[in-house]
Amino acid sequence: MSTRESPRRREVLELLRTAPAPLGVAEAAERMGLHPNSVRFHLDALVADGLVERRAEASSGPGRPRAVYTPRPGMDRGGLRDYRLLARMLLSRWAAADPAEARAEAMETGRAWGRFLVDPLPPDEPPTVERSMTALLALLDDLGFAPRPEGGGGSGGPPERIRLRHCPFLELAEERSGVVCPLHLGLMQGALARLDAPLTATALEPFAEPDSCVAHLTGSSAR
Repeated sequence: MSTRESPRRREVLELLRTAPAPLGVAEAAERMGLHPNSVRFHLDALVADGLVERRAEASSGPGRPRAVYTPRPGMDRGGLRDYRLLARMLLSRWAAADPAEARAEAMETGRAWGRFLVDPLPPDEPPTVERSMTALLALLDDLGFAPRPEGGGGSGGPPERIRLRHCPFLELAEERSGVVCPLHLGLMQGALARLDAPLTATALEPFAEPDSCVAHLTGSSAR
């Protein structure tokens, strides 16, 4: 159980944060009106979660040094995250721009990230269609697009399409397809350019079918 899911654990953590000095188990238990074993359990969990530090307090007399607890410095990492809201805020800047300019900037951003994210081929392997497609599909799969190549490959030429059966940014793409989808197309173009591939992605049909988007490919010597 995480700190966020345990009100008692949050209460123990808040006690440590407001205490003027580190607390031992007995002190924390007394202030909270709980059994020491219960408080020790929550303190150990907070230490395991990296939210609290346990150290031995210097002893002024005989006997074992007392263990005391203090909150780790820094922000609480157990809180909620909302990266979708952040993405929507950033996308809104593009959405407010001229559509053609926003599309061009999104594609260039995608190309830059495609070049950055793809694993390059080994220097001793020429960039054949098959090797380039394997690397591109691996990238798209890692990103969560569930890609499936279609058409053309059986005759020795490049596949004609890549069907994307999942979108890792689905809700954003539904809201801002004019920006998010060009970003995806640029991502594929950048990856293929980084691979020095003999093909490129020419277009992306958002929601071409109820269950997928479709990227179109063609052989190309352009880099």
